[in-house]
Amino acid sequence: MFPEFIAPRALRAPIDDFVGNIVSNYSELLRALTQPLLDVLIWMDQIVRYSPWWAVVLVVMGLAWLASRRIGFTFFIGVMLCLIGFIGLWDAAMQTLSLMIVAVFISVGIGIPMGILMASFKWLRTIMLPILDVMQTMPSFVYLIPVVMLFNLGKIAAIIATIIYAVPPVIRLTDLGIRLVDSEVLEASRAFGANRAKQLFGVQLPLAMPNIMAGVNQTTMMALAMVVIASMIGVKGLGYEVLQGINRLQVGRGVLAGLGIVIIAIVFDRITQEFGRRQQKGA
Repeated sequence: MFPEFIAPRALRAPIDDFVGNIVSNYSELLRALTQPLLDVLIWMDQIVRYSPWWAVVLVVMGLAWLASRRIGFTFFIGVMLCLIGFIGLWDAAMQTLSLMIVAVFISVGIGIPMGILMASFKWLRTIMLPILDVMQTMPSFVYLIPVVMLFNLGKIAAIIATIIYAVPPVIRLTDLGIRLVDSEVLEASRAFGANRAKQLFGVQLPLAMPNIMAGVNQTTMMALAMVVIASMIGVKGLGYEVLQGINRLQVGRGVLAGLGIVIIAIVFDRITQEFGRRQQKGA
């Protein structure tokens, strides 16, 4: 037995007190600040869930066509989505999809600018790398504890935990992609009179786009994984179906919900990969 120099309770107490004080003093402020986010989540949920099923399928097939320019691939994506409806999980899948879409857009909106800043300022990169390491290695369930205390059960807690969990890959790969741009290319652009902004938007970002798309792909997959886990804090969707299968020992329910999760993962993994390949060819 390792000698106990500091009692675990003494280490935990300051953290618990800090979060408890925030909850006691700023809960109303936090709810007011997150109300626009809740409105966006509800809006997206209504659009995805209450749109005709064929319209959702056509939109996703349109994305597949834009990504690949291949009819076979586009048809495959449509068939995979229809399979979710055939096994009776369309509404649950749309609930999961709406939350995932919002989480990915917010994560990308945060991650790409942060990656650009990290590539531009070494001191910021030095600070951010350990933080990103912690964010990526911390077990996903741990994120649920403070967000539930701060924002209660429901979609807000789920989306915030998902963003925290999913944003590191797009930050890292945006930073990496910009830093991998050949210095000779930058020198040539400077020789033609490009300032820093023109270099960033005209040279670095286009050349870094394959890496950025790889980051978007990873962020999408991690957002889906966290959205499923978020069923534990009251979020409906495919993850909730899995949880109900566990609670009620309904193997078939869990297997079918797991199949729905796999289908969504395959669909959006393949689409984002195809976008990345097109960017790679363009580069």
